[in-house]
Amino acid sequence: MKILLIEDDQNLCNLIKLQLTKENYVVDAYTSGEDGMIYALNPDNSYALAIIDRMLPVIDGMTIIKAMRKKQISIPVIIITGMSELNDKIDGLDNGADDYLVKPFHVPELSARIRALTRRPTVISEKSTLQYHDLSLNLGRKELSCRENEVALTPKEFLLLCAFLEKPDTILTREQLMQKAWETDAPIELSNVDNYVYFLRKRLRALGSGCNITTSYGSGYLLEVCHDKKP
Repeated sequence: MKILLIEDDQNLCNLIKLQLTKENYVVDAYTSGEDGMIYALNPDNSYALAIIDRMLPVIDGMTIIKAMRKKQISIPVIIITGMSELNDKIDGLDNGADDYLVKPFHVPELSARIRALTRRPTVISEKSTLQYHDLSLNLGRKELSCRENEVALTPKEFLLLCAFLEKPDTILTREQLMQKAWETDAPIELSNVDNYVYFLRKRLRALGSGCNITTSYGSGYLLEVCHDKKP
């Protein structure tokens, strides 16, 4: 499995590359945002995942991630950063990252998050799409469409929406949703589910869907047709 690593701290970059190489990953490592962006935007490199420092000189990590998503490069991306405020995390996740790891961290935790994000989704079978009301999710391209509109989802958004589309009109607990999309031995906060539900709601609004993910207080979330938008 091939991983792109962009980290300007040479010592940390070397440490991460050494550990991941021991775990049989192939790691392309760059300490410059300019060099890293060139490789990140080339789909021929066939990376399975990218690890990107947010605070890079000249070209910062968020600029690289936004450029990747704009070019429809949908591989999982883990941001590593010293910025630990909630708004920083939301900003990173809302702009295309799939996970957010605050420095300092233990490299084994990074490895666990890599395993979780690169694990093959179990929802893809003989079906090519999941459908509900005016929504259609292409399982191969990870694209959500509503009538004439469509949007590409991040890997985490895709897994969560699959859970909702497999059981629409059914309350799913945060623990159930976490198990669906965060199968990992690393500790995951329940608030991560809330963040991604927020992102999916924005996707549905942007598509003009008559569906919404509503909160069942004390229980969880469910995907349903909005009552004021039913035919």
